[in-house]
Amino acid sequence: MVADYKVADTSLAKSGRVAIEWAERMMPVLLEIRSRFLKERPLEGIRIGACLHVTKETAVLMRTLMAGGADVALAGSNPLSTQDDVAAALVEDGVRVFAWRKETLEEYWWSVDRVISYHPDISMDDGGDLTTRIHENGAGSNVIGGTEETTTGLTRLRSMERKGMLRYPIIAVNDAETKWDFDNVYGTGQSTIDGLVRATNTLLAGKKVVVAGYGHCGRGIANRARGMGARVIVTEVDPIRALKALMDGFEVLPMSEACRAGDIFITATGNIDVIRGEHIAKMKDLVILANSGHFNVEINVNDLEEMSTSKKQIRDCVEEYTLSDGRRIYLLAQGRLVNLVCAEGHPAEVMDMSFSNQALSVEYLIKYAGELKPLIYRVPKDVDMKVAELKLKSIGVTIDKLNERQTEYMKSYTSGT
Repeated sequence: MVADYKVADTSLAKSGRVAIEWAERMMPVLLEIRSRFLKERPLEGIRIGACLHVTKETAVLMRTLMAGGADVALAGSNPLSTQDDVAAALVEDGVRVFAWRKETLEEYWWSVDRVISYHPDISMDDGGDLTTRIHENGAGSNVIGGTEETTTGLTRLRSMERKGMLRYPIIAVNDAETKWDFDNVYGTGQSTIDGLVRATNTLLAGKKVVVAGYGHCGRGIANRARGMGARVIVTEVDPIRALKALMDGFEVLPMSEACRAGDIFITATGNIDVIRGEHIAKMKDLVILANSGHFNVEINVNDLEEMSTSKKQIRDCVEEYTLSDGRRIYLLAQGRLVNLVCAEGHPAEVMDMSFSNQALSVEYLIKYAGELKPLIYRVPKDVDMKVAELKLKSIGVTIDKLNERQTEYMKSYTSGT
C-alpha cells in the first residue's frame, strides 16, 4: 500500500512548524476565517485536492481548511518551489502531502496523480495542472467545483471553457480584486526582486533591467526594480499595456532592441519563447536571465543550451552558460519561478488576502453545490469586499462610510446641473 505522504524528510517538521507560526502572525484575516470555520465546520466531510506551492503561507491555508472540517491532500505546483520543512510539518498536521524540492517531472506528475487518487470533492489549483489532469483522467464526475489561483491557470481553463470541456465550475480566485491588485502587483514585485538578489547578490542601482510583460505582475516588478535604482525597460505585445508602461515613466522597446541594452531580464508574460535564441545572440556579456511566470517556458532554455559551449553551476540557483564567442549568460532557477525557487515567494501579509479568497471560495462552492454550471466564475463581490474590510481592520485602518443622503444620491438619476 502506498503511504499517505511523500516528503523529503519528516524530521524537518519542527523547523517547519516554526516557519508556519511565523506566517500565521502576519495572516490575521485567514486566522479570523479559521476561527469561524472551527465553530461552524462548513467543510465537514469535504475532500479537497490541492496543487499549490508548498510554502509556509500555503500551510496556513491548509490548516484553515482542516479547521473547517476538510480532509486535504496536497501536491506542489512546481518541482522546485516546495519548502521541505513546511511539507514535513503539514504531514504531522494530518495533510496528505506529496511534495519535495527538486522533484523530477515524472515525480511531479506522480504527486499530482496521488492527490487525484483521493477523489477530491473540490480541486484547488495553482497553474491548472491539477484541474486539467482531472479532466484528462476522466476523474471529475464527483467534483463539486474548483478554484484557480493564477493568471496562467485561468488562461488554460478559459480555453477549456470556450471549447465546452469544463466538467465542473471554477472560481477565478486570481481575478478577485483583493488578489489581483495586491498579490500579483505587490507580492510578485517584491518576491521577484527578492529572489533575484538572493540568488546573485547583484546591485540593481544603475543597471538596465528589462521586464517582459506589463500586466499586474510585470507592473509590480518594474516598479520595484525602479525603486532600487534600476533603469527599467518594458517590452509588450499589448498596445494598451505598452502605453500604460510609457505613461508610468518606463522606456518601452521591442525585445529585439531591448535584448542589446539589458543587464538583467525578467519575464512575466505567461507566454512561451519570450526570450529565445535570436535575442540571446545579441545580449551583452554577463547578462542575467530570470523568469517570474508560472511555467518555465518564457525563456527558451533549449536555445540557450544549443548556443552554449559549456555550462556550470556558479551558485545554488545560478547556472553560467558560455557561448561560442566567450560571452557568459547567467540563468536563474533553471528558468523556473525565480521568486519561489530562489526565495520564499510572496510575503505572508499579501497571501493573507489571496488565501482568504481561496478559503471563502471553497465555502461558496459547497454552499451552492449543484446550482453552478461548469463555467468560470468571479469571486463573489461581497466576499472580495469582506476580505478587504477584514484586512483594513487587522491593520487598524478605518475608512469613511456613505451617509443616507449620499447613498440615495448614488441611486438617483434626477439630480444634475
